[in-house]
Amino acid sequence: MTNPPTPPPPRAHLLQDTTLRYFLEVAQSGSLTEASARLHVAASALSRQIAGLEAQLGTPLFERHPRGMVLTAAGEILAVHARRTVLDAERALGEIGALQGLRAGQVRLATSDAFANELVPRLCVEFQRTHAGIEFSVIALPTAQVPDAVRSGAADIGLCFSRAPHKDIAVAYRQSAPVLALVLPGHPLATQGSVTIAELTRYPLALPPAETTVRQMIDIVCSRLGLQLAPVLISNHAKTVIHFVLHGGGVSVASEIAVRHLVAEGAIVALPISDQGMDFRDVEVQTLAGRSLPVAVQAFLELLRERLPGSVGPH
Repeated sequence: MTNPPTPPPPRAHLLQDTTLRYFLEVAQSGSLTEASARLHVAASALSRQIAGLEAQLGTPLFERHPRGMVLTAAGEILAVHARRTVLDAERALGEIGALQGLRAGQVRLATSDAFANELVPRLCVEFQRTHAGIEFSVIALPTAQVPDAVRSGAADIGLCFSRAPHKDIAVAYRQSAPVLALVLPGHPLATQGSVTIAELTRYPLALPPAETTVRQMIDIVCSRLGLQLAPVLISNHAKTVIHFVLHGGGVSVASEIAVRHLVAEGAIVALPISDQGMDFRDVEVQTLAGRSLPVAVQAFLELLRERLPGSVGPH
């Protein structure tokens, strides 16, 4: 008589889809109450699932605080596994859609404001002309939050400016993105090959706020030269400062990508800024390191790589 097979230890089967989903939602929201509202599941049921998970693993996954729940080191490890499991399931659905000739699937993008205004919607339209069944989700975030959205699995692709590497982020494409000065075609500076920050300060100036990378780059130059900035308009919306120039308000700054269509139309002139340090920035297309992308996401990534390169000099 043979002995019955030994059942697997609890850890081998504890990571079921529902348990993972509940755990990951609590990890992302940092609150049982908020996770309960998002999942439409009682907070007590979520609490039992988390407690059962911790009992089977033999270690706490969260630190409980009056204002929420914070992942422990063990919880961080499990969260990485959970996110990848969810993303792998989405990839499988994408590959099934690919069997239908990319007529089904979703591409989720997190992008900073400069790209969300013109480049991203134009590329979404171009992509859907040949892949009509693909759905897009686009969230515009402050630049610093774009890698976080990719890392958490909220976005498949991140598109933003960057000056430093990010943990768990793979850079699928990078190109230099110096800050350019924006003037109207008839402006006194328009015929120059390049300009300086000092020259720009002689005219009404629109700038992004102090917490942005562009403004910090400009402030470093001004501090080095002893210049006092007095912008007449400050806005964190890229389109606002660009339209300030278009409506004849004065001068501003932006990336080449943000104004490429306006330069091509002859509506605006973009000039290199010759001060040292104004080119220490890149455009990055970001994905989660080690992740195999769904077919639709990979196809859109290739389109981004094709369309992003462009001239960054004067036009």
